[in-house]
Amino acid sequence: MASASVRWTGGMSFIGTDSTKHSVVLSTPGEGVGMKPSELLLVAVASCSSVDVVEILEKKKLKLTGLEVQVSAEQESDPPWTFRKIHMHYRVTGSGLTPKAVEQAIRLSEEKYCSVAATVRPTAEITFDFEIIEA
Repeated sequence: MASASVRWTGGMSFIGTDSTKHSVVLSTPGEGVGMKPSELLLVAVASCSSVDVVEILEKKKLKLTGLEVQVSAEQESDPPWTFRKIHMHYRVTGSGLTPKAVEQAIRLSEEKYCSVAATVRPTAEITFDFEIIEA
């Protein structure tokens, strides 16, 4: 079972702590001391997928030296400002990486393994593209 806690620290700032006691600071944009909670969801989907992509490419014995995922999203204009579209752009760095292997790793992550993507997929369309940078 997954678990986490959020503690208010004053104003509109909070500390979120996961089950392994790692923490992240969250706040409203006006407070300006932490990550926006809604954007933390975007970080979660990108990092969840990143873990999968790294594991899949390493299992394929491919030489991966870097991975960065840029996430953009469209939200509804009215409360609760639901995300409707999430796009992830993967910048994959390594040697001998093929477009087929990279695309397969991303698809497996987004369609099969990433729990965060599976959770948001019913309300948000998730799309991706990628570029390979030869190391």
